[in-house]
Amino acid sequence: MGNRRISRDVKVAALNLYEQGHLSIKQILACVGFSRSTFFRVIRLWRTTGDVVRPQNHTGRPRLLHHDDVNHLIRLIHHRPDWFLDELLNLLKHNRFIFVHYTTFHRELERAGMSTKKLDEIAEERSEPSRLDYIREISQIPADYLAFLDETSKNDKTPGRRLGRAKKGKHTVKRRKAVRGRRLTATGVRRLRGMLTSTVVEGFMHRDQFLGFLEHQVVSFPYCSVVISLKPVFQLPLCSPYPGPSSVLVMDNARIHHGEQIIELCDRFRQ
Repeated sequence: MGNRRISRDVKVAALNLYEQGHLSIKQILACVGFSRSTFFRVIRLWRTTGDVVRPQNHTGRPRLLHHDDVNHLIRLIHHRPDWFLDELLNLLKHNRFIFVHYTTFHRELERAGMSTKKLDEIAEERSEPSRLDYIREISQIPADYLAFLDETSKNDKTPGRRLGRAKKGKHTVKRRKAVRGRRLTATGVRRLRGMLTSTVVEGFMHRDQFLGFLEHQVVSFPYCSVVISLKPVFQLPLCSPYPGPSSVLVMDNARIHHGEQIIELCDRFRQ
């Protein structure tokens, strides 16, 4: 039989089985599928080098960036992931006294597993202790007690797509409206079983409109009918006093969600 490549994971698994004494050598060789001489050669290599694979002799031109240089760059990127290549090259020149080309630098980053991604932006004002307190408190509330309220908006440019397809070397072009047009804002309340209620206004949702929606469709709207075969069978309230289904209304930190009027409204109808 000619030479064949044996996976490093298979060699490590065979070595672990041998050292832990779970199976005999004959059983191990039957599982991994290589010869007895190969098995003992792997053991000898492990005891002399600390690895089950022979170190490869690298050929070609030596790399300009060493392992420590690449680790230094990775630490810089972890600290600030939106560096441009020229900024990183300038830092490398002043901190490590190394001069390389952009392409060399880019290849080393790709070899280290770094790639370009869309940034997940986080507000500087966000408090991690407050987030942990929120998670700890809300995790103690049953899921059916929670109802989530939020807004979303759209205009004529919202459905536009930023990506398209074309042959290599060709541009892809699509005509679309340059003006935003009419803006619509939808506000809804969602719970575990689905949408509870919603409304749509033209333009932005203002505080008076939000208070009206909250009062007449969420906290004080008396009943919603459950209809079977076009006949009302029974009725359920949208919100209920705590503890009860949909008794905790969760909102984000938008400005229209703040104010004494909202607190007074909830206190008035909490019974």
